[in-house]
Amino acid sequence: MKTILLGITGASGAIYAKRFLHKAGELGLSVELIVTKNGEAVLKHENCFDILQNCKIHKIDDFFAPPATGSSDYSGLAILPCSMGTLGRIAAGTSDNLLIRAADVCLKESRPLVLVPREMPLSEIHLENMLRLKRAGATIIPACPHFYKHPKNMDELADTVAERALIFLNSL
Repeated sequence: MKTILLGITGASGAIYAKRFLHKAGELGLSVELIVTKNGEAVLKHENCFDILQNCKIHKIDDFFAPPATGSSDYSGLAILPCSMGTLGRIAAGTSDNLLIRAADVCLKESRPLVLVPREMPLSEIHLENMLRLKRAGATIIPACPHFYKHPKNMDELADTVAERALIFLNSL
């Protein structure tokens, strides 16, 4: 079984990462995490820090970790929530931390890269960065939950976004 990478950044919306992990677990998928320092802070602030228990987490500054190289065998990377700072650094190709490098690896190896930005309103710079990444092969799924399934609670509402991310990782 191939492993999926999940990146968690400092954008609000930790529930999306929580529900992604829950849905992946239901499907029996293996998920490894890369969490930014601000991502950890938001997980704590939004009462989702417990999702890090029992997960394999790669250190954000460990460029010797498997996600830093194209010779690793990950099936793709989802970043949710994805801050605009992270999205911009991916678009610029800076590779200044493991998460940005892992995204760069996905693009260069033509592996699925799913970015779930949760910010609004969007500036022209945000939109240009998203377009640049879309043209480079990434899938952009703004955290816009839908109501077609008549969600009964916040978890079910967040599931609509998490499920879309899994679909575009070819895992659902």
